[in-house]
Amino acid sequence: MVTSTELLAYLPSPPQGVWHVGPLALRAYALCIIVGIVVAIVWGDRRWVARGGEKGTVLDIAVWAVPFGLIGGRLYHVITDWPTYFGEGGSPADALKIWQGGLGIWGAVALGAVGAWIGCRRRGIPLPAFGDAIAPAIVLAQAIGRLGNWFNQELYGRETTVPWGLEIYERTDATGRVDALNGVSNGVVQQVVHPTFLYELVWNLLIVVLLVAVDRQFKIGHGRLFALYVAGYCAGRFWIELMRSDHASEILGIRVNSFTSALVFLAAVGYFVFAKKGREDPAELQPHRPGGERTAHTADAAAPTEVNGEKK
Repeated sequence: MVTSTELLAYLPSPPQGVWHVGPLALRAYALCIIVGIVVAIVWGDRRWVARGGEKGTVLDIAVWAVPFGLIGGRLYHVITDWPTYFGEGGSPADALKIWQGGLGIWGAVALGAVGAWIGCRRRGIPLPAFGDAIAPAIVLAQAIGRLGNWFNQELYGRETTVPWGLEIYERTDATGRVDALNGVSNGVVQQVVHPTFLYELVWNLLIVVLLVAVDRQFKIGHGRLFALYVAGYCAGRFWIELMRSDHASEILGIRVNSFTSALVFLAAVGYFVFAKKGREDPAELQPHRPGGERTAHTADAAAPTEVNGEKK
């Protein structure tokens, strides 16, 4: 007799997350992150120009922000899951293997912001305004990056029988040895789980729509749109964390990421409420030389011109 649960069409996981082309290993996780970064830079730069900034600024600052963000994301992951690397049976060298997955968004945003601050300071532009311009692009990049978790079969939730449950396959290498990261599916379904990575992906896309709509309607600035992004992401991450079943460090029986989400949410809301209202003047977004002098491009644009002997 066929039960109702056997009739459900669950969501499949990819059969593998790594493809070997000669000595080169193409990892879907890394590719998703790279695509997300490229999308964020391209769209973020367009938004920056639309607000009055100079084209190419986002790429210049990304040179600082991206490496800092990757390091921060890995540090946060390792610190909050240190027994895996430094506990009994752990391998400290694995802490450096970023290609195996494991980037904490909080560390990525924190150190990424430090890198962005350095880049903005070098360009002579306000960091809050820059954050507002790239906020929707960042959360879109996060959504794209979550597809990497799908390929790696990670960051999923508890077992379930919902129709959109995700099948987790057993993966093995060429010798038949189980290798969850580098292996290929042998068709055996180990469990059906909540696709929490998908929940977060959809939530992130909703935040993208919210940020764009709010920005167009109210034209907010001074870092308040970035704060709205942080608060919105934290709200979703809090309840998604409660659904996950993978190993994680806990405080009083609650996952560390849930605590972090709550605290960062409160800080973001506080900034959004008390920060300066309105939006920066486009002239403030133009790059300046150290000492407060405007660049030649900006100075030329602002200098008076003569038409028929009269200054205009």
